[in-house]
Amino acid sequence: MNLFFKLLNFCKRLYYSPELYARKQGVKIGKDCWIGSRNFGSEPYLVTIGNHVQITDNVAFFTHGGGWIFRNEIPDMDFFGKIMVKDNVYIGSGSYILPGVTIESNVIIAARSVVTKSIPAGVVVAGNPARIVGSIEEYKNKISKYNLKTKNLSAVEKIRILQNADEASFITKPYLVYPEKK
Repeated sequence: MNLFFKLLNFCKRLYYSPELYARKQGVKIGKDCWIGSRNFGSEPYLVTIGNHVQITDNVAFFTHGGGWIFRNEIPDMDFFGKIMVKDNVYIGSGSYILPGVTIESNVIIAARSVVTKSIPAGVVVAGNPARIVGSIEEYKNKISKYNLKTKNLSAVEKIRILQNADEASFITKPYLVYPEKK
């Protein structure tokens, strides 16, 4: 019978959208969300997601960990942390969210961030471990000049606009520099 359930779960992962799969696993998801990951850990029912949240691909949620090494000494050792993602949050590709973390509203988590602590409202975080790199308002002000207004256009129209835009319309990043020697 175990093989049957493994096969059933495989089919669900294959045919359900990531959002439907997460809901079927017990993740509580609000309205107007876009879910691109299927990795909500072994206790997905401990994960709650608010409204207007985008979780991109390869994001992983961890609701427990580490108890294994104590099981020779304490055979029933197991501990958990609920994860709460509030409203209007973007979680970038490949990020890890650890047990017990709360992500308040209006937060951007940069790609590949490892979120080890709860995040206050209105900030942008990045890194491993994730740290605050700015406010949402600072980020909005910084990127607004690059808005090419292609959202909701057809793919053909978007391509035309992007291919004809001048270089100043695109975000560019500065080069890394050698650190100064002391």
